[in-house]
Amino acid sequence: MVADVKEESTNFTRVRKESMMVIGIEARTSNGSGAAAADIPKLWEAFYAKGVLSKIPNKVSDEVIALYCDYEGGYSQPYAFVIGCAVSSLDEVPEGLVAKTIPASTFAVFHVSGEFPKSLVETWGTIWQSSLQRTYVGDYEVYGKEFSTEAVKEVDVLVAIEEKR
Repeated sequence: MVADVKEESTNFTRVRKESMMVIGIEARTSNGSGAAAADIPKLWEAFYAKGVLSKIPNKVSDEVIALYCDYEGGYSQPYAFVIGCAVSSLDEVPEGLVAKTIPASTFAVFHVSGEFPKSLVETWGTIWQSSLQRTYVGDYEVYGKEFSTEAVKEVDVLVAIEEKR
């Protein structure tokens, strides 16, 4: 995942990323119906309770990826939410897990820090109300291996956007 182009903005950095393969657990949810507020915390609980991180083969790092993909429309329409890791191969997908590929894209990267999850929820609210030309091919959050809701509270949110012309 190499950034080809980087451009600073007041709220985000624009970056070009190569395609990414992810293996993890999945739930279908929606922001419009309000279901995501319950579904997403439940999936995080299942991710840790079931030891999913240790079951993912071919991890490229220990960063945890929270992926929003397979959108049925805009941000208020149903989508898939996947918690897992970026991997080097999809040849081996353990039972009960899913594989997703996010195509190479340009992303708006928002660095989130502060009271968690409040700061993350506020960032998504800002994104939803922004004029970004989103492509909905896949958005994701990156949680470094040192992330902790008690200590290190920093997350990067990457939102797929149109190429700048």
